[in-house]
Amino acid sequence: MTRRYWNINLEEMMQAGVHFGHGTRKWNPRMAPYISAKRKGIHITNLTRTARFLSEACDLIFDAASRGKQFLIVGTKNKAADSVARAAIKARDLRTEQKTGRLNRLPKRDAAMLKRQLSHLQTYLGGIKYMTGLPDIVIIVDQQEEYTALRECITLGIPTICLIDTNCDPDLADISIPANDDAIASIRLILNKLVFAI
Repeated sequence: MTRRYWNINLEEMMQAGVHFGHGTRKWNPRMAPYISAKRKGIHITNLTRTARFLSEACDLIFDAASRGKQFLIVGTKNKAADSVARAAIKARDLRTEQKTGRLNRLPKRDAAMLKRQLSHLQTYLGGIKYMTGLPDIVIIVDQQEEYTALRECITLGIPTICLIDTNCDPDLADISIPANDDAIASIRLILNKLVFAI
C-alpha cells in the first residue's frame, strides 16, 4: 500500500470541532493514547493521531476502490444521517428519480399509503438497494450507536473503518479514526476526506 497526500489540515479539523471528545466522566480508558488533554470537563482528542489514522484509512480506501471493491457507509444517528446520505451519493454519483406515473392512476388514499410506505422503505433501506452482495469495507460513523452493525462486520470478517469518540473502544475496528462523532461539521469533514479517496 503506497502512501499518498490527502490534504488533511489540522486547522481545518480544529475549526470543524474534530478535537472535542465526551465529558471526562464518560470515557473509555482504552482511548487514553488518543486523548491529549482535558479542558473544562471535556477530553480533547490528539489531532495528529487523528490525521495519521485518517490518512491510513484514505490509503486503504483508495487501494480498495482501485480494485473495484464495494463500500457501505453506516450512520443512522440524526446528526449523521444527512451527511452519510450525501457522502454515499457523492461516492456513487447516483441520480435518484421518482417514478410516480403508476401511483397517479390509483385512488388518492391508496396512492398516499403507498407513497408513505415507499418513503419509509427509502429511509431505512435506500442505502442498500444497489448492493448485490456483502460490502468489502464498511465505514461506521458512530461506534456506540452502530454497535450491532460493527459486531455483524466482525462476525462476517468485513474490514471496518470507525469514527470513534472518547467513549468508544478503539480495538473493535480495523482502523479507528479518533474524532468527534457528535458534531455535524466533524462528521462531514471526515466523510468528505474518505469519499474523496473513493
